[in-house]
Amino acid sequence: MSSPVKAESQVGAVTAVTGQAIADRTGHSVPLDVGSGLMVQDLIKTGEESFLAMLLGDATAMRLGAKAELLIDEYLIGVKGTFNLTDGALVFDRPDESVKTVTTIKTVFGQLGVRGTRFFAGPSRGVFGVFVERGELEVTAAGATQVLESGDGIDIRSSGARASGITRWSQDRINEAFASVAPT
Repeated sequence: MSSPVKAESQVGAVTAVTGQAIADRTGHSVPLDVGSGLMVQDLIKTGEESFLAMLLGDATAMRLGAKAELLIDEYLIGVKGTFNLTDGALVFDRPDESVKTVTTIKTVFGQLGVRGTRFFAGPSRGVFGVFVERGELEVTAAGATQVLESGDGIDIRSSGARASGITRWSQDRINEAFASVAPT
């Protein structure tokens, strides 16, 4: 049985970092290294040419690319999570066999409703792009919702704009997207 996690309780840890990464925590900047704990209400920031990987709970992995900002708004291990991606790119990866938790990622471009999946979200070829490598993802932008499945991608040209129709991204674009959140 899961229980609520207090804001000061650790909900995850950094598993890899290249370059600079910090957590803004209750008005203090805490440098992040491999093994650093992550807590609810941490605003995680990466520097230029930086990369960070983290594990939340037992199975949810996230990677952030350069100049990314992600707020762990709410996280109840095994129950739900709410995150705010305010800048940069993210890869979310939860194995198919893990417990499905209600997870929402909010951005200025729209909202992502995670259904147990691996996906990319962030800057891609001049737009905010979302690509689902595995599973399903519900994307809501400008009041319209689309469900992306494995191999699907969409573009959102600006904050407040509707998402494009669902398309198949080229392998080059997929490689570029995932490389933007990998160490160099």
